[in-house]
Amino acid sequence: QVQLVESGGGLAEAGGSLKLACVASGRTFSLYVAAWFRQAPGKEREFVAIINWTGGHTDYADSVKGRFTVSIDNNKNTLYLEMNNLRPEDTAVYYCAAAGTPKTIVTLEGAYDYWGQGTQVTVSS
Repeated sequence: QVQLVESGGGLAEAGGSLKLACVASGRTFSLYVAAWFRQAPGKEREFVAIINWTGGHTDYADSVKGRFTVSIDNNKNTLYLEMNNLRPEDTAVYYCAAAGTPKTIVTLEGAYDYWGQGTQVTVSS
């Protein structure tokens, strides 16, 4: 089993920045990929970014490319999401997720075995 705990959410102004963290514990050696998703009020949860657990390959939703950066510190078992040039439409609960087996499609919620509890990000205009 793997446990994920997010932190770093809060309130930011449009154009501002926030950095989210997600600490993994448990059988982290078994993980292949980690991701960030978000869910805005009244909307479905959507993919934001992914990274291989050992680092390297990353991918992003079109809506955040060039503004968000996903990274991982394997020594700390911590996943990060650095969010710059925030927009009001980025307001959502952000979740980290991880998968314990290789995945072909990594943008779907069903691909992930473990989820954090979520952290609220609110961007004011």
